[in-house]
Parts: sequence; C-alpha cells; structure tokens
Amino acid sequence: MRYDIAIVGGGIVGLATGLKLLKEKPALKIAILEKESQLAKHQTGNNSGVIHSGLYYKPGSLKATNCINGYHELVQFCEEEKIPFEITGKVVVATQEEQKPLLENLLQRGLQNGLEGTRRISLEELKVYEPHCTGVDAIHVPQTGIVDYFQVALAYGRKIMQAGGNILLNHKVLSYKHQGHTNYIETSKGTIEANLIVNCAGLYSDKVAQMDSDTEKDVKIIPFRGEYFKLKKEKEYLVKNLIYPVPDPNFPFLGVHFTRMMKGGVEAGPNAVLAFRREGYSKSQINLGELAESLAWPGFQKVAAKYWKTGFGEMYRSFSKAAFTKALQELIPEIQESDLVEGGAGVRAQACDKNGGLLDDFAIRESQYVINVLNAPSPAATSSLSIGGTVAGMVLKRLD
Repeated sequence: MRYDIAIVGGGIVGLATGLKLLKEKPALKIAILEKESQLAKHQTGNNSGVIHSGLYYKPGSLKATNCINGYHELVQFCEEEKIPFEITGKVVVATQEEQKPLLENLLQRGLQNGLEGTRRISLEELKVYEPHCTGVDAIHVPQTGIVDYFQVALAYGRKIMQAGGNILLNHKVLSYKHQGHTNYIETSKGTIEANLIVNCAGLYSDKVAQMDSDTEKDVKIIPFRGEYFKLKKEKEYLVKNLIYPVPDPNFPFLGVHFTRMMKGGVEAGPNAVLAFRREGYSKSQINLGELAESLAWPGFQKVAAKYWKTGFGEMYRSFSKAAFTKALQELIPEIQESDLVEGGAGVRAQACDKNGGLLDDFAIRESQYVINVLNAPSPAATSSLSIGGTVAGMVLKRLD
C-alpha cells in the first residue's frame, strides 16, 4: 500500500500530527504505523494525566511555546469531544529556606510565559488550597488541570479514521530504505510505501532515526522509569488537587508530588530511575542489550558522573518505601508508609547527547526523507496538538 505520509508511532504526538495533517489537507493519504495491538500503550497511556500550564519552561523555547499553545488547543478539543477534564490549579511548595529563590525564579518564568493569576501565596492561603500541606513558601498556578490522556489519544485516533486516515496496528517498523522519491518501509506485516516518514516512535525514536543514513547519530534515548504509589481510599482527603515541590533546576524531572487523577484516586510520585529496558515498567523487566547500550553511551556516563548523588537518592526511594514516604512527608507530614499502596509506573523517553546533556527542549530533526521527533517528554501530552501542528507544518512545506 502506498501513502503520502507514514507516521511511525501511535502515541499522542504521532496521532496529533496525523490529525493536524488531515485537517489542513484532507486529501492526503496518511498511515499511522503502531507496533502494538492498541494505540497509546506506552508513554501516553502511563503518564500522570496533568494538563501542564507552561510554568517550568524557558520563555521562547519549543517547550514553552508548544505547551502554552497546546494547552488551549487541548482544552478546546476536550470540550468539543466531551472528554472529561478539570482545571484544578496547583500549588508549588518550597519546603526549605534555600528553595525560596528557586521558587521566585519559577514564579517569574511563569509570568513571562503569560500565566496570568499565578502568584505567591501566604502559608495561610496554602492551607486554604491544601489544608494538610506544609512549607516555608508557595505559589499557586490556576491554569493546571487533569485529564485522561489515553482517552484523548483514542479520540485523536477516531477523528483520523473519520477523516479517511489509516491506523495500522501490529505494524512494527523493522527498517526502511529510499529509492527514487519513495520510502520502502519494512514492517512486521509487510512493506509500506510512503513519500515521507514522520518518526514519532517515542522510546524507540532514536532507533527509527538511525535507520536513515542521512540522520546524525548523536542522540540516544535513555529510558527513565517513574514509579508511583497511590493513597489509600480513606486517605485521599489529604490531597485536594495537585501539590508539587520546587524542582531541581539542573535535573529534568519535577520531583515526587501528589496528583488527583481524572479517573479517580490520588497518585504520589514519581521518582526517576534508570529503566533496565526501554519499556521496563518494573524492576524485574530487563533487556541486557538495551541496558548495556544505555550504560555504554558516553553522554549517559557523563550524566551519571554529574548526578550520581541525585540518582542514588532516586534509586534508594525505588527500593525503600520508607524513603519514598519520607520524601512525601516534606509536603504532607501526616502521610504514613501504611497510607500508600503500590501504583503504576511509566517510562520517560529522555534524549541524551554524546556530551552528557539531557535534552531539555523538544527536538525535531529533518533529513531528506524523514522528519524525526527525537525528544518529546513532558509536557508533550499537553502540547500534543501544538507539536502536531508544528510537525504538520514541516510536512506541508515539503509537499509544497
């Protein structure tokens, strides 16, 4: 079968790209190639469900621009498609005096990104928003919300099918080659022909990119597992909405926090530990080849040397429920180890360059026949329609 565009990856970014393309040019023949038997099985289906406001991201960066634009598009989409969501607001809390300047930096960054109403609140006001939370300083971000991104992704998929697009499940991309003006894509279900490939393969985006001889091989996906606990039903009253700590500005993770979920319950977490396989959702899931690749990557070795202390703390919390509880108690002292039950886990596809840089911004790279979305971690789900629009614009420019 021949298509104009083949999008590799049926997660929320790949689906949003397909949806945007068909909206702009309905006559396009588009196929989504997904290796699993369902859409959105990995990063999309295992994230925290937070609608991010754009608080954390450097003004003018792809993350900031796409998050803020994507936020409004996502909310509008959910309203139109009757997908349940809620704008809850959140508090970001400094638990130590030395975190106050970092909190102030966050506040200023949020204001620069246009988050009107984001403000410093008194400790008395903190108790109004979150009665059981303690700290030395706090800000309130009214724009933050919650949604089930799996349902959002399925809605994208339905809209693609209604617009005449094709979703090919169980089609794992094995290789591709260029001949003339055509890409011949070998999949587990046979050969697909396409004029252009868009790589939105998430945890395997670097692998798909490396199939193209024209793409520079200077980035590797390092999988980080985020593990969650859930509050017991009778303890859910301790959290009204969302409570976040002040993040380490040098580490691309937000720290353990509390999230009320759209589908019910309250999650606590995640930590951030090296996963032993790219789709390793538990400690027992190990792929020795993938683990060896991560450990041998020069960039990861530099990251490990630089952040070994932080990494050790994250790993310790992974194996010690008591240590995990202690981290949560900095925000809610009443939390006890017995209040937590094991929750789920997600794996974040974090791009790392050879020089030891964990890519902070979204990264999209082009070659003659392929557009590669190489780094799209959080807030990619919130930003999905905006990222999809950005990639769709690149595709349409090629077609023109």
